[in-house]
Amino acid sequence: MVSPADAVGSSKNFINHPLFTVAEMAITQSRPKRSVTGARYIDYRKKKQYEKGSVPAMTKLGESVKRLRRTLGGNCKSFLLATDVANVFDKKSNKHIKAKILGIVENSANRHYVRRNIMTRGAIIETDKGRARVTSRPGQEGAVNAELV
Repeated sequence: MVSPADAVGSSKNFINHPLFTVAEMAITQSRPKRSVTGARYIDYRKKKQYEKGSVPAMTKLGESVKRLRRTLGGNCKSFLLATDVANVFDKKSNKHIKAKILGIVENSANRHYVRRNIMTRGAIIETDKGRARVTSRPGQEGAVNAELV
């Protein structure tokens, strides 16, 4: 254990030390503190764990990186941080094919996501089988499912 006095006296920056991390505010799905007109809502209770949200995963194009997140009830949810493979559905042959993602062509969620190679639901991706539309939510489901356009 490192005491605060030792951390300050040493060459290490004690603010970045794991014992002294700054607590971040919880992301919540509850109503905002202000109304549409700007009036302040009076809090009648604290934030609850079932209202807890999370930071978007922003799934990028690259070598596969998958993480697990504990959810309510002790369950686990997997989410993708990066991937280069998609499960593509071909309507003509009625089969799923594993395809390599070559690039992101279009993203209706945000036009800047195309330049940053971020995949969300509804994005058009270029695969080795052809262009496909992402039908899954890779930041929440842990896989990229798409159908050929």
